[in-house]
Amino acid sequence: MNTNQHLRIVVITPDAMASENEDDIVLESRSRSLRIGLLESGYNLIASLPCDSFLPERLAQLQPDMIIVDAQSGARDALEHVVMATRDERRPIVLFTNDDNTSHLKDAFAAGVSAYVVAGLSSERIRPVLEVAMARFEHEQELRDELAQAKTELQDRKLIDRAKGLLMQRQGISEQDAYEKLRKTAMDKNLKMVDVAQRMLDVLDLLA
Repeated sequence: MNTNQHLRIVVITPDAMASENEDDIVLESRSRSLRIGLLESGYNLIASLPCDSFLPERLAQLQPDMIIVDAQSGARDALEHVVMATRDERRPIVLFTNDDNTSHLKDAFAAGVSAYVVAGLSSERIRPVLEVAMARFEHEQELRDELAQAKTELQDRKLIDRAKGLLMQRQGISEQDAYEKLRKTAMDKNLKMVDVAQRMLDVLDLLA
């Protein structure tokens, strides 16, 4: 079975359908070739959307696995729209542009772009580009999750340390005894130690 069929893709296209400008016509032709290449490569292209004010709602409704932005030179406006639309639920973003000015690369990757492709893309290269973009996104997501987990664990340790300190001060016990007291209470109440510590601190704040 082709695993590409399970990857739901939305393409954000330039609004050049009704334009007679030569550059816009070329851009629309490139965009059409990209969509055809996606379909020929077996990808599930679920929608082609304009980059407008309704984009966040449409993406929230469609829930794509990947977003491809086919933008004009610079692509800043389109990229800002997509980043804002996905800020609460990150997704891999592949940016196609006809701008060969690489000064935009740093800002694009900082904004969440997983792959930055200049000019056209042949059909046989579509799959490896998207696979690399997905792999990069998943790796960065793992790093973000690990960082968030580390921050949570640090905050939990600080809460437990505060609770231990108050027990040591109020009951005149050692740090180990305070730890064991918190641990036993957590086990008896089937709670996490950090939850016991937070409840204790909340009660003490009310009594203060």
